[in-house]
Amino acid sequence: MAIQRGERFPVAFEHAFPKGLVLIGDVEASTEYQSQEDRNRGREAKQRVDERSGKRIWKAVATDPDEGRAKRASFEIQFIADVQPVPPGDEVLPGMRPIALDGLHVEPHVTGQGEYKSLAFRVWATGFADPKAASRSRSQSGQGSQGKEQAA
Repeated sequence: MAIQRGERFPVAFEHAFPKGLVLIGDVEASTEYQSQEDRNRGREAKQRVDERSGKRIWKAVATDPDEGRAKRASFEIQFIADVQPVPPGDEVLPGMRPIALDGLHVEPHVTGQGEYKSLAFRVWATGFADPKAASRSRSQSGQGSQGKEQAA
């Protein structure tokens, strides 16, 4: 099969997140594992680099207001960019702002242990889009929250 482990699939933001997303906190560098010995010696952690593009990896936490299960509502987004992505717009509550994603890709993977395994998705993006423009395109297409499939 031509599809290999770790394959990322492009998805339209409006399809994956019909009600948009809420960024919680800030975007920060995603660092490689650092042993306790290295930390004790004062060695600085290295930022992870995407193997495919050679660009730096950044991370942020987001919440999907369309997700009904609390356990799956918040997740980490990984950004692939040379410079740290900056979210547009103002905070609606301290540390929270509505966002839309540019260059959205998802990577399926199995999560859980034993009989409690399930399918989940890692979320990758190249940056932020204007959340107001994304909400306008959702309302013009009449999509709303219809058409979103939930994974197992």
